[in-house]
Amino acid sequence: MSVSRRRFLTWMGGASLGTAIGRKAYAGAQKEFKGYPDSMGVLHDTTLCVGCRRCEEACNKVNELPAPDVSFKDESVLNQERRTTDKTYTVVNKYADANQPGGVTFRKIQCNHCKEPACASACFVKAFKKTPEGAVVYDASVCVGCRYCMVACPFNIPTYEYGKALDPKVMKCTLCYPRIKEGKLPGCVEVCPVEALTYGKREDLIKIARERIRKHPDKYVNHIYGEYEMGGTNWLYVTSTPFEQIGMREDLGTTSAPELTAGALGAVPIVVGLWPVLLTGIWAMTKRKEKISTEEKHQAVNEAVAEAESAAKAALAKALDKAKKDQEAAVKKEVKTALDKAAKAKEEGAGEKEEDV
Repeated sequence: MSVSRRRFLTWMGGASLGTAIGRKAYAGAQKEFKGYPDSMGVLHDTTLCVGCRRCEEACNKVNELPAPDVSFKDESVLNQERRTTDKTYTVVNKYADANQPGGVTFRKIQCNHCKEPACASACFVKAFKKTPEGAVVYDASVCVGCRYCMVACPFNIPTYEYGKALDPKVMKCTLCYPRIKEGKLPGCVEVCPVEALTYGKREDLIKIARERIRKHPDKYVNHIYGEYEMGGTNWLYVTSTPFEQIGMREDLGTTSAPELTAGALGAVPIVVGLWPVLLTGIWAMTKRKEKISTEEKHQAVNEAVAEAESAAKAALAKALDKAKKDQEAAVKKEVKTALDKAAKAKEEGAGEKEEDV
């Protein structure tokens, strides 16, 4: 692939900028940040959840997402374990639980909105950021599509719009950030008919969770999931079932993602700096491949059309030749028939004359 001098200089300029970003990322990683003290969050009490999927429906409506393949009223989807997608920001899964009526527990899954998000820590263009309100939000306008956020997330939440060729985005729950900025509840919290979801200040939610565990020690596991996991999250859980049995990781520890990656960023800041160059190169090669692929497709189509036209012409010539031969044969047959009739009539006329004589 040929590279012009101007393009080469542009890439090197990107490398310089990227190196600066790398240094800035490292410097930021060295600063200790423990989240915003007055941030908001949600407490999900799985002992109250009935698996009605109303939260899924509300999320779909609030975020103007495509209609699902299966109706929100159809609970048969609960028979399979699901995860969030680029068209579904939240899902409810069903798990066996002998401690619950009916022998099952339901858990709502969505972005946990970490106090120190792994997605934001991994993103060198700052497409993700933690807001003072508690939500982790995404800016698609600066995203370069590297998808490091998807790899970094310990909860396997961000998804990618692979079906969109022109402007794919990373998709996940936003904690209904536009709504909470207006003083409204997140859509899922507002619609929950059994109040399995509680919205409020994170510190207040922890107090509520601790009080429930204190009052009903036989009902709840003595742990608030998200209070300390990965440095803490703004989405919290209490449950009657061991968390691992309802698909939740218990191997994450309490260290936040930025603390885990600070050393790596400091050791190899140039790697972060060269990412823009690498991504630009990958983009250029991809475009080149797409161009070659498109040209090959056009050539293949043209060849197919030419071959079809040639075959059609040959078939037409053959059909015309056959038609001509058939016509000639028909004419000959008609002429022969007429001659035979004439000969027969002549013979019959000669016979009548002999009888008259």
